Amino acid sequence: MPDRIRIASSAREELIDITDEVQGVVAAAGIHTGVLHLWSLHTTCALTVNEGFDPDVASDAVAFMRRLVPRDAGFRHAEGNSDAHLKVAFFGPGLTLLVEEGRPLLGRWQRVFLCEWDGPRRRDIAWRLTPS
Repeated sequence: MPDRIRIASSAREELIDITDEVQGVVAAAGIHTGVLHLWSLHTTCALTVNEGFDPDVASDAVAFMRRLVPRDAGFRHAEGNSDAHLKVAFFGPGLTLLVEEGRPLLGRWQRVFLCEWDGPRRRDIAWRLTPS
């Protein structure tokens, strides 16, 4: 599927490092300098940038969000995934990244994460890269 990054999650809630996939689409586009927009095509899946060196950061984020917005909080939404919708509201469905020297501009410890809140599922992230 053009202009999409497809990711398969393996758990109901997890942060998945998709930095390599993001770098791959930038490299394939052949644009040296620009702006990359990423957008989750789902209402229960978010995107974020955070530390990727220590995997405990991602697991801490998931554990904290479980406590902050528990699945069994008495929501009325019939699908039983209101907690996932609310968790996306905290993180947001989109990211904008700068591209320099043909790569997303990230700090030393930064990585791009897909935040799965209602998996396991196949997820599509749309992207657009605008040269500058």
